[in-house]
Amino acid sequence: MKLTDISNDINEWFNGSGPLADIVISSRIRLARNIAGHKFLSHCSNTEKSEILKKLRDVLMPLDLGDKIFYISVDKAPTLSRHFLVERHLISRHHAFGKGPRGVVIARKEFFTAMINEEDHLRLQVLKAGCQLSQCFEQINNIDNMIEQKVDFAFSPRYGYLTACPTNLGTGVRVSVMLHLPALKMTGQIDKFFNAARDMSLAVRGLFGEGTEAASDLYQISNQVTLGISELDIISQFENTIIPEIVEYENAARNQLLSKQTDILDDKISRAMALLQNAHLISSQEALFLLSHLRLGINMHKYMGASTPAIEKLYTLCGTPKDTDKTGRLSIATINRLFMLTLPAHLQLNYGKSLDSTHRDALRAKIIRSALNQDTQQKS
Repeated sequence: MKLTDISNDINEWFNGSGPLADIVISSRIRLARNIAGHKFLSHCSNTEKSEILKKLRDVLMPLDLGDKIFYISVDKAPTLSRHFLVERHLISRHHAFGKGPRGVVIARKEFFTAMINEEDHLRLQVLKAGCQLSQCFEQINNIDNMIEQKVDFAFSPRYGYLTACPTNLGTGVRVSVMLHLPALKMTGQIDKFFNAARDMSLAVRGLFGEGTEAASDLYQISNQVTLGISELDIISQFENTIIPEIVEYENAARNQLLSKQTDILDDKISRAMALLQNAHLISSQEALFLLSHLRLGINMHKYMGASTPAIEKLYTLCGTPKDTDKTGRLSIATINRLFMLTLPAHLQLNYGKSLDSTHRDALRAKIIRSALNQDTQQKS
């Protein structure tokens, strides 16, 4: 299987569906595991890393996941392919540009990946659209059990699963939710979100994880405590307390925009529409932020029944996700597709060769113009 088989469209967990999908983009559960009898990777030779890689690949590839799976040798993959895998959230940046033998096993529908020789011997992850943490955990727990029938993981009766980083010690579980929070940003309340997250011992990162900025008002929040608390307790805390509170904050900010700051809201949406429909050069960062404003407008109409001049104009371009398949009209799925497919590595992989920044900006603008103007052209 080639990466171009998946690069022309978005994956299922990014399609704008699922519970609370207007604010919660996706849910992810990740497990960190190490094989008993082997050193942590920081103390392994390349020979031992190769042994670990082969052992885990042989265990993972025959797994029955209800979907086709394929393997990529990350250390041998071209640089552009590695950038693509990071953009796609299939591997981490650390895994893409680390050292030594390493690989990734990926489900064709991209709901599951297994990074081999990242920071730990094995990093499993399951992703779903919207707020579906319990469903993610049920699936990854079943996969973890299947693997553990064939390989012994490093485990301490006192400390739980042993991991390279002490912050993952214990359950080895990381719960992560990707959120779209443009209204908190527009109303100047995003710092309150950061402070609240810090008070709840949560990590807040950008679109591509650790060390990245919050492009397009997308934020990833995850737990930092894995020792002394069960997986189910962590998930329950997220589902019943953390996510509902953040969703409430964002909805309150959206209501504030509608009731007290309509001019700000309409200006953001109108400028985004005008620039995206007419620009001939647009950077990745600018495109993400402008598309974020369109996504906000569409969701406010869909979930809140909001009506302002800019939202009404935007809505005339919108179809439902079902209509999109038939007409290509604008929807949340379309916006999410543009988020992903206009990222630098996606652009170049789909174009068939590397491009300098100016050519990428021109191609990105062309793709966005085509998507946003298509319905207008059909009506004219």
